[in-house]
Amino acid sequence: MEPKELWRSVLTALYPEIRHDQFVTWFADTAIISNENGLVIVGVPNQYAQNWIEKNHKGAVLEQIQKLEPSIVAVRFVFESTLSNIDDTRRVSVNSVIPQQKKARKLPNKQEVRVNDDTTSIMLNNKYSLHNFIVGKHNRLVHAACSAVATNPGSQWNPLFIYGGVGLGKTHLLQGTGREMLKNFPNKTLVYFTAERFLNEVVDAIKKYNAHDFKARYRSVDCLIVDDIQLLAEKDRTQEEFFHLFNELYNANKQIIISSDRPPKDLHGIEARLQSRFEMGMVAEAHFPDYETRLAIIQNKCSQEGVIIAPEVLDFIAQNVHNSIRELEGVLKQAIAEMRLANSTPTVKSIAAMIYRQAPGIPELTGVTKLQAEAKSSVRSADDIIKLVSDYYRMPSEQLKGSIRRREVMMPRQVCMYLIYEILGCSYDTIGEYFSGRNHTTVLHSCNKVKTRLNKDSKLLQDIHALKKEIGL
Repeated sequence: MEPKELWRSVLTALYPEIRHDQFVTWFADTAIISNENGLVIVGVPNQYAQNWIEKNHKGAVLEQIQKLEPSIVAVRFVFESTLSNIDDTRRVSVNSVIPQQKKARKLPNKQEVRVNDDTTSIMLNNKYSLHNFIVGKHNRLVHAACSAVATNPGSQWNPLFIYGGVGLGKTHLLQGTGREMLKNFPNKTLVYFTAERFLNEVVDAIKKYNAHDFKARYRSVDCLIVDDIQLLAEKDRTQEEFFHLFNELYNANKQIIISSDRPPKDLHGIEARLQSRFEMGMVAEAHFPDYETRLAIIQNKCSQEGVIIAPEVLDFIAQNVHNSIRELEGVLKQAIAEMRLANSTPTVKSIAAMIYRQAPGIPELTGVTKLQAEAKSSVRSADDIIKLVSDYYRMPSEQLKGSIRRREVMMPRQVCMYLIYEILGCSYDTIGEYFSGRNHTTVLHSCNKVKTRLNKDSKLLQDIHALKKEIGL
């Protein structure tokens, strides 16, 4: 089978098994560049794609290839920065293997799920699971406790009380534990709600004079999960109802899981008898993650979103966001929005400027001062642009200007020539002098090649936009 048709067949088979956005992101601009002696070599356009495909889909790719050509024994992925050495007749457009009428997934429009005739529960969010919760040394204990409860509810760790500041993953842990428990015990009845929801139901029951029905409503559940129990502070009648519910479920060996922003003994406005019951089982604190775990969290989010963001940008975010996981993910979402809406590659400077803009009073960020983030570029010469491009692509400027013709150097060099021509208006001959005396024709070819690729290479377009933003345009 010809390489192009072989790769088209492989991609067609893989598509239904991979999320649409991830498939388009990671398999775009890939192609079989060699098929000899039982080894298929697949070219990918960047190092991130190579690492991601090898980690997540190497086995599936080999399996599909072997179905078509049983003589193949191995597959290898190699980084080809522009894939310029592959003839167009061998390329496969990912769009050509995607069904034209891709059905949109139907999302549930209910905010609640009925458990029985009298009981409803806030629906557990599919994005929360114990498996996608990033575990580090700061939260290993609380994650282990949740896993134990999901495996053996109502026994050792009952109640399970999780506390910690805002945005540290408590809701993720609670809902993830609930989903894991239902996976292990499909016939169990589980109810998840916030303390505010419970408060509103008590008030509603009092108004409608049906307190008796309310008392019986949650007595039959196998697991009760309550988020933000601190919201019951100073609500005496609601605390009384929760006290009796707690006792009945606990005495029946039903699992109770509770979250709060502080430990039981610090829950001011909560009755002492409730505080003591919260401490009867396992009390675990959700800590703010360390640097390594923060970096792992945002790397995982990038993988889920199917986006590639430069390692130094992710490192900068992980180093400088210290308040909550929610804030960490918020900064990352804005970086992704910059890619998708502004069609610009996020840089350390652009992320720093965004953080300073949103929180003017924060201390200086590690790596970029406020003055540096807000400063307009002082690009005045070709050397300034060469320095900017070499920093952006993380390669020495001497390499950029030199005679090396490796693909990973040639594209940044062509981008550099293009920007000097577009921004400074230098002649092709003048530009060539900055790059080891290249002639007029070579520079013209480089500029034209960048212009042509901008119409079909979204990554290159993002790079150009990012560089122009760094320049101040």
